[in-house]
Amino acid sequence: MLTISRLKSNLPLFETEDHVPFIHRDISWLSFNYRVLQEAMDPTVPLFERIKFLAIYSSNLDEFFRVRMANQRNLLRVGKKTKRELEIPPKMVVREIQHIVNKQQQEFSRILEKQIVPELRKNRIHLLRRLDLNERQKTFVEEYFQDHMLPYVQPVLLVKNKIRPFLINRALYLTVVLQSKDEPNAPVQYAIVNIPSDHLPRFVRLPSPGGRYDVIFLDDIVRHSVSYMFPGYDIMDTFSIKLTRDAELYIDDEYSGDLIQKIKDSLAKRHVGPASRFVYDREMPAPLLELLQQVFDLEKYDILQEGRYHNNFDFFRFPDFGMTHLKYPPMEPLAHPVITMAKDIFRAIRQKDQLIHTPFQSYDSVVRFFDEASRDPKVTHIKITQYRVARKSRIMEALINAVKAGKQVSVFIEVKARFDEEANIEWGERLEKAGVAVHYSFPGLKVHCKLGLVRRMEPKGPKLYGYLSTGNYHEETAKVYSDYGLFTADERITAEMARVFSYLETGKEPLQPFEHLLVGQFNLRSRLLELIDFEIAQAKAKKKARVVLKMNSLQDREMIEKLYEAGKTGVEIHLIIRGICCLAAGIPGYSDKIQVVSIVDRYLEHGRVFFFHHGGKELMLMSSADWMVRNLSFRVETAFPVYDPAIKEDIKDYLDIQLNDNVKARVLDAQMTNHYRRTSSDIPIRSQMETYYYLKRKIDNREIEG
Repeated sequence: MLTISRLKSNLPLFETEDHVPFIHRDISWLSFNYRVLQEAMDPTVPLFERIKFLAIYSSNLDEFFRVRMANQRNLLRVGKKTKRELEIPPKMVVREIQHIVNKQQQEFSRILEKQIVPELRKNRIHLLRRLDLNERQKTFVEEYFQDHMLPYVQPVLLVKNKIRPFLINRALYLTVVLQSKDEPNAPVQYAIVNIPSDHLPRFVRLPSPGGRYDVIFLDDIVRHSVSYMFPGYDIMDTFSIKLTRDAELYIDDEYSGDLIQKIKDSLAKRHVGPASRFVYDREMPAPLLELLQQVFDLEKYDILQEGRYHNNFDFFRFPDFGMTHLKYPPMEPLAHPVITMAKDIFRAIRQKDQLIHTPFQSYDSVVRFFDEASRDPKVTHIKITQYRVARKSRIMEALINAVKAGKQVSVFIEVKARFDEEANIEWGERLEKAGVAVHYSFPGLKVHCKLGLVRRMEPKGPKLYGYLSTGNYHEETAKVYSDYGLFTADERITAEMARVFSYLETGKEPLQPFEHLLVGQFNLRSRLLELIDFEIAQAKAKKKARVVLKMNSLQDREMIEKLYEAGKTGVEIHLIIRGICCLAAGIPGYSDKIQVVSIVDRYLEHGRVFFFHHGGKELMLMSSADWMVRNLSFRVETAFPVYDPAIKEDIKDYLDIQLNDNVKARVLDAQMTNHYRRTSSDIPIRSQMETYYYLKRKIDNREIEG
């Protein structure tokens, strides 16, 4: 059973009975999302990028409540016996989450109103409210409402103990406070009106005086025009609300029946699920909030304050008016120096392993790999795993063309990839119609590994070519996700990739053990523990011992306890964790030898790299797996070794660049204060920029040498 202690930041640190410290995963995630919000308040970040970070923060938080908070909400409803078996009382977690989120939302409003809006004005962009409108703009707003919005707004009076109106998931509404014109002494009445942001742009450009750009929220157009919907009433005030619903797919039994059909049926129910968050304008009077709570049958833990506006992820679509100087300058993806110039991509890979680092390098190399495989008459088979698929995917089109060319194509599609279930099912059905052999999710297990394998007939017989990646085969996310991908013809790796695909296609466990790949469900967890144990043994023998781990999330308790043990033994441990970090670093005498940083910048850090000094042999692995219970125990993941010495040195350089970041790196410790990491260096090191120019210098030097 876990006990709870409090730190200076007033955030909970959970401890086991043996006083092993852990930070709750959801609390840690909220700390990560605050790092996103820090980018929105950073004056060195271009204005429109700061607005984008507001959108990212809001989008992240919305998903958090649809998934994680929905889970905590369900835990509140379990019986007393089950609650006693839980490590942490769910009521305490929910209370802490609400406290943190309310505090962050106040910060969000302050950033928007006190920083972003004034900066917009300095650049002649004015985000107006209805009381700011001049006569010409009022006329425009009223006509816009009549011409474009009237068919979509649906005013409904709220009455206690009557059938309550259904609030659409994530839709925007205004609550309206009404007073009868004929009976001014009668009690006030309340109504709701939907804001049709699903049909119309959230930001509407207004006619403006010369040299300036005036914009208004769609919400405020409804506010200005709401009196037309309630003749006979005076509008006393309006307040915004939004309901987010549980997005989990509750599949009763994954082990029987048609799993795909069950997922389809669950998708249809996702938008009518129970409430997971009800947000309201913090200026709303208490009587109205109490009425809404009663009408919509809300619990106290469902309700959270926000500012005047909700669904702030709509800031993704805030108009830029062509002001490119208020954005990050473009960083054109670099061409891969070998694959781009190679006349024969397979010959280039056969001669030497090739590493691609997106988005700094173009993803076209990956598309070319599959496209040429689809057209090459010597290629007989193509196999690939898909976790998240782009709606428009050139790789998927290449696979369809390969079937038309007579090749055998096999695709494993994980249809339980959250929020991509529908797209994945659609692609699966399309591929099946084209003749691709499609394999779907295992019951009770997710397949998260990122593998592609090509079989090609060559003079010495069939040859396998592999592509292993830390990220999805997704052409769009590859533009903004920082990932690694390895092209290889090394038989030590490709032979084991073939065994993974055999397992995915048949469900039968391989007869031979994996010696080079670390594969979830087989040797991933055990091998990682062995590698840390080796470093511990080295430290005890007074030899050099070092571990550098880069991943999205660190949550698995067994792995964290092993890292604590290694740190206390004297192993030098450096962690680069973008998101969740349940390891509590910096506790004197316990974890003060473990250094953890998180980097949040213009690109999403997504690559996973595990480096072990390994007695001087320097073992380097890249992976699709984070160190979370789900990845290490309930998914098919892969970690693949880097054998090429030059590539290994490149990855070490990438890690060193990030470990020396003193611009965008935050220190992660038990207090979760997210302080920016500062070093004694007078030279600012922003790792994503340095990585780009590192690669560019290598290309330039190669051209000079060539």
